[in-house]
Amino acid sequence: MADGTGGGTAGTAGTAGTADEERLARRFEEHRGHLRAVAYRMLGSLTEAEDAVQETWLKLTRADSDAIGNLAGWLTRVTGRVCLDLLRSRTARREDPLDETFVPDPVVRPLASADPEQEALRGDSVGLALLVVLETLEPDERLAFVLHDLFAVPFDDIAPVVERTAAATRQLASRARRRVQGATPSAETGLARQKEVLEAFLAASRGGDFEALVAVLHPDVVLRVDAGALARGAAASKVVRGARTVASQALTFSRYAPTARMVLVNGTVGVANIPQAGPHSVMAVTVADGRITHLYILSDPARLAPLDLPAAMTG
Repeated sequence: MADGTGGGTAGTAGTAGTADEERLARRFEEHRGHLRAVAYRMLGSLTEAEDAVQETWLKLTRADSDAIGNLAGWLTRVTGRVCLDLLRSRTARREDPLDETFVPDPVVRPLASADPEQEALRGDSVGLALLVVLETLEPDERLAFVLHDLFAVPFDDIAPVVERTAAATRQLASRARRRVQGATPSAETGLARQKEVLEAFLAASRGGDFEALVAVLHPDVVLRVDAGALARGAAASKVVRGARTVASQALTFSRYAPTARMVLVNGTVGVANIPQAGPHSVMAVTVADGRITHLYILSDPARLAPLDLPAAMTG
C-alpha cells in the first residue's frame, strides 16, 4: 500500500508540474508576437529574432516565474538583453564595418491581405529604411532607442540591461534618436499611393521606357542592392544614385519584370520576383511626393530561401 500511495503522490506531483509548465507556456505564447517584434527591430534578422525569442523562453523556464510580477516587462527586458549580447558579439566578430549595400531581412506578405487601418499595428510594420539606419547604431544605442522609442519601455527598466544609470541610458536613446531622425527618409504611408507609384515603375520597366522610369524616380534616388555577403564589393552588390543611373539599372533587369508581383514588404508595397528557376529578389521602396526616393533590393539566395515567397505572392 505504501508503494501504491507513494506512486500516486508522485503521479499527482508530476501532473501538477506538467500543468504548471503548460500554463507557463501559454502565458509565454501570449507575448511571443511582441517579443519577436522587439527582437526583429533589434537584430534585423528573422532567423536571429526567432533564436532570441527561443532563448528568452529557455531563460523563463529556468527562472522562478512565480516571483515575476510583470511578466511582459520581464520578457521584454530579457529579450532585449539576449539581442544586445548578439549585437555585441556580431560587432566583435566583424572586422570591417557593415557596408552600405546591406539590406535587412524583409517580412513579405500578400498584398491582398493589406488592411490600411491595421498595418501600423503589425509587428513587421517597421520599414526596411528604418532597419537600415538602426544597423548604423552602436548596440547599446540601438537597445535604448528600440525599447524606449518603439516600445515605450521606461529608462529605469532599460538601464539595468545596458548596465548604466537611467540618465546615461536616456542619453543613449537621445543620441540614437538624432541619428535616426537625420538618416531616415520621409515617406508616404498610404498603401494606395505607394501601389500607384510602384505600378508606374513596373510598367515603365516592362515596357523599356527609360524616360517614364526617370519620371517616377526622385532626382536623387538611391538604389541599394544586397546580393549577399560573398558578393559584397562585387558588381552584384552595389549602391547606385541618381534617377538616370538607377533607371538604366532598372532597364538592365527588365527581363525579370514579367515575373515581378507586388507584395507587402514590412507593411509597405514592394515587389517579389520569382522566375521559374526560383526566388530572384525582394524589393522595398520609399515613396515621397509621388516619386520613389529609395529602393532596397535583397537578392541573396541564401536569405531569400526561408521567406516562402510563393505563398506571399499567391496568398
